Amino acid sequence: MAEKIKLLVVFLIMALGVAGFYVLSGSPTVVRVLSVLAGIGLAAVAAYFTESGRTFYGFSQESMAEARKVVWPTRKETLQMTGVVILFVVVMAIFLWGVDSILFWLVKLVMGGSE
Repeated sequence: MAEKIKLLVVFLIMALGVAGFYVLSGSPTVVRVLSVLAGIGLAAVAAYFTESGRTFYGFSQESMAEARKVVWPTRKETLQMTGVVILFVVVMAIFLWGVDSILFWLVKLVMGGSE
């Protein structure tokens, strides 16, 4: 039950941040955006003290550790693969244009249209 109350508090803090955006409608946009960001920040701090918040924080730490282990492609490999993808897209576009043109011509022929 305490967990649900904590999550309700998190939701209310976030809602207050968003409500501040509308309450401060006469203020500069920067102040209004800071109101929302403050609400989100305070809600994140409050969420950390919940069981699901701690679980999420642990998950995000593990995800960052796994991302560091990834072997990222070199610039040359990236450019080569990008070239292959662009070439494939162009070839498929030409192929689909040809198929569409042939089907259009066949339908026109069947329907009795003039060339």
